[in-house]
Amino acid sequence: MTTLSVVMPMWNAVENLPRVLPPLVAALRERRVVEVVVVDDGSTDDSARQCEAAGLRVIPSGGRLGPAGARNVGARAVTSDAILFLDADVVMHDDVPARVAARFDARPDLVALFGAYDDRPAAPGIVSRYRNLLHHHVHVMNAGEASTFWVGCGAVRRAALLAVGGFDAERYRVPSIEDIELGQRLRATGGRILLDPAIQGTHLKRWSFASMVRTDVLRRALPWGRLLQATPDVASALNVTMGERLRAVVALALFGAAIAALFRRSMLGPAFELLVVATLVNAPFYLLVARRAGVVTAIASLFLHQLYYVYGAATFAWCVVEKWLGFAPRELTSGR
Repeated sequence: MTTLSVVMPMWNAVENLPRVLPPLVAALRERRVVEVVVVDDGSTDDSARQCEAAGLRVIPSGGRLGPAGARNVGARAVTSDAILFLDADVVMHDDVPARVAARFDARPDLVALFGAYDDRPAAPGIVSRYRNLLHHHVHVMNAGEASTFWVGCGAVRRAALLAVGGFDAERYRVPSIEDIELGQRLRATGGRILLDPAIQGTHLKRWSFASMVRTDVLRRALPWGRLLQATPDVASALNVTMGERLRAVVALALFGAAIAALFRRSMLGPAFELLVVATLVNAPFYLLVARRAGVVTAIASLFLHQLYYVYGAATFAWCVVEKWLGFAPRELTSGR
């Protein structure tokens, strides 16, 4: 049976630890995992002491490396066959270690697999519930063979990870798309990656509108768009599938019609029709939000979601222009 260790990078996570630590401690006590290694990336709060008091192994990253670098430190410290990476704001479901080990045992060709956030986000507020449920929905709708990787609750065979050099901590010094880029390199070696949404954790992160847009643009769409310009073969991954591209086109058309309607009343009809189309093509997601967070949040999510497509598409378009103009962004010139 595949042996499994947990590696969790951590920086000032004291607020989340009362919920994050118990399932890890239980998994260690019941020997469902070999060890749990918490890599403290220079925390200034009481996080490290709390983890040690819970009986977990805490090692320093050696400086503020960022989560990619901290994960590499943890990967070198364990000796198990596979590593389950968890973010410090994710509460692992109790059955995750068994599901991960079973998948690896059944599929020797798998080098990595990952799951999803569950559909019970802990953080209150419209933006937090929208954002966390969107992540859940995207992963559930794309279950199966994957061309990318996700590290919030994802596992990789240790030998495969070390063989490709681990996460690119030089290029991605802050939380970004280091897991997507790693998945690309793992796939390039011929390995297979599986998205199994039954492998779940509860996300505790609180989102504001500003933090959502900033993260989406600067730490997701921009580096991802640049990666796509350099390596177009990842273009079918999750948020950039053909279906998502078509939904983005609808959102852009809706945005344009809404702006035009401010100046020409004759555009009110087309704008309304496009709003109906946008609702229908995303109906499964909005129904999920309505069930889990209420009708008001679902209505708000409709507009937040269309805005998400607009600024995401605009950022990807900028990456195309950037390449055409011959710019040399850091994501494409530093690191591996």
